[in-house]
Formats: sequence, structure tokens, C-alpha cells
Amino acid sequence: MFMHNKRLQYTVRVSEPNPVLGSFMLEQFGGPDGELAAAMRYFTQGLADDDPGRKDMLLDIATEELSHLEVIGSIVAMLNKGAKAQIAEGSMAEAELYMSLTKGGSSHTQSILYGGGPALTNSSGVPWTAAYIDSRGDPTCDLRSNIAAESRAKIVYERLINLTDDPGIKDALGFLMTREIAHQKSFEKALYAIADNFPPGKLPGLKTFANTYVNTSQGGAEPRGPWNSGQQWDRVDELEEGLPADGGDGEATVQLSSIDMTTLNALAARTMSQQEGDPKTGADLGAGPGAGKVTGEDKGGAGDMDEARTMAQKRSAA
Repeated sequence: MFMHNKRLQYTVRVSEPNPVLGSFMLEQFGGPDGELAAAMRYFTQGLADDDPGRKDMLLDIATEELSHLEVIGSIVAMLNKGAKAQIAEGSMAEAELYMSLTKGGSSHTQSILYGGGPALTNSSGVPWTAAYIDSRGDPTCDLRSNIAAESRAKIVYERLINLTDDPGIKDALGFLMTREIAHQKSFEKALYAIADNFPPGKLPGLKTFANTYVNTSQGGAEPRGPWNSGQQWDRVDELEEGLPADGGDGEATVQLSSIDMTTLNALAARTMSQQEGDPKTGADLGAGPGAGKVTGEDKGGAGDMDEARTMAQKRSAA
């Protein structure tokens, strides 16, 4: 059961309305790395988790993310307060009101369609979607995804902080950004509290390929580091020599029944390309300037006509 505390988790102080800035702030309200996506990701993971401690952590953080949604939503609402009143009451001259809503972002959509309230969209007005939730039901996989999500959210908050000189907004955004750091630390601890947490899942990797680094980007400088060289890696630089990796012939095969094989052979015979001859095509019949070589060019065909037309156009232009 949820209880709503009327006090925000962090006080929101906005110096003055700014609908354009409000639309930018929506990135953390209804965007892919925003607070709603985080809350839904951790709620669904927590409800399905069988580990009591991890379940409690996920539901704790999910609930706090809802409080962060309330904080960022309140910032958006305060930034749109003036615009909401002006567009509702028509208190500004039309030109001034128009200019105040169209300076950038999706501020006009926020004001006209949503009345200045925070909408579940990103900063470009794209609606929130459950497709943002990338849980897979494996704790080691999901915790790594959560760590990445908190990292991305911190970077977005940094960028939003750089967009404003309003001290109250900077202060609130700084709090939200810092909570992303704390959540990441919790997820890191939960991940490494699981023994043998890498690789994710139950099945082990194939030993033959687990230590192989394949150098598929060749030509020019070849930077090396601990990610692609050293005792941990069996490096493959000569790609042709290392293919196929399984030592087979590299061909794709399938076992077919006699009926399927007969049908397949009939299809192949019916659709076989004729390797002899040079059929005329629709491109030949409609060829004009710029068509390049076409069928029958060496016999006075369309290619010669193309060249003749080009020469005639040059003489006409001269």
C-alpha cells in the first residue's frame, strides 16, 4: 500500500517561469532515463525477485523514484505557471504570448495541449512507453542494467543543470543527480553480493571462445589495451586463418525430408537465372541523360542515344 506525503522529498524553489526550460526538464519526467522509467523498472523487478533483501531494496528505490518524479514534475509545473495562466486567461498580447511559447523545445505543446502541467513525454514531446523497461528477470542481468540506467540518468541531470542559472532549480537537480549515485552504489553492492555473478545466467560460456579477442577493425592504427591484449586474451589478427571459428567449412546446411527436397529443387529450377544472353529491361526502354551504359549501346542503342542527347543539350546551351 502507498501513502502520499504532501511534502516533497526535496524543496522546489523556482525563481521565475520558463516554459522552454520546463520542456527540457521533461526528459527526466517521461524520458527513457527519467524517474518514471526507473520506478517502473525497479517495481517490476522487485515484485518478481525471490531474494528477500534484494526485493526490499528494489521496492525501496522504486518508491523513492516516484518521489523524484514528484520533484521533477513540480519543477516543470512551476516553470510553466506563468504560461499556463497567460494562455488560459489571454492576459498577454497575442504576439508576446506566441513568442513566450515558441522559443524552443516543446513548450508550446506543454502549454496548449497539457495546460502547463507535466506530461508523460520526453523533452521532444514523445510519449512515455513501457519499451523503456529492459528487465529480463535474471538478477545479475537486471542489476547491471540498473547500474547503467542510474549512470545515464546522472549524465542527463548534469546536462540539465548546465542549462539553467536558476539557483533553486540547480539545487534540486543536484539532489536528484546525487541520489542516482547512491542508487548505483546499492545496485553494485547487490550485484557483487551474488556469488559467481559473471557471466549472467546459469549456463557457462564455451571455454574455446571465452578468451578470444577478434580484431575485426583493421587498417591504420591498432590501439591495444587490457580489453584486447595480454595474457587474458587469445588475439586473432589474421581473420581468414581463424575462420570458421568451429573448424567447419563455414557453410549453412539443413537436413530436409525427401518431400521438402523435391519441392525445393522444383522451386530452384523454376526461378533459376539465365546466365547467357542480355535481356532488354525497362531501364533500357526509358533511358535518358545520365542513365549510363544500357543494353545494346555498342549497336547504336540507348547508350548512343543518351550521348547524342547530351551533346545536343551542350550545343543548345552554348
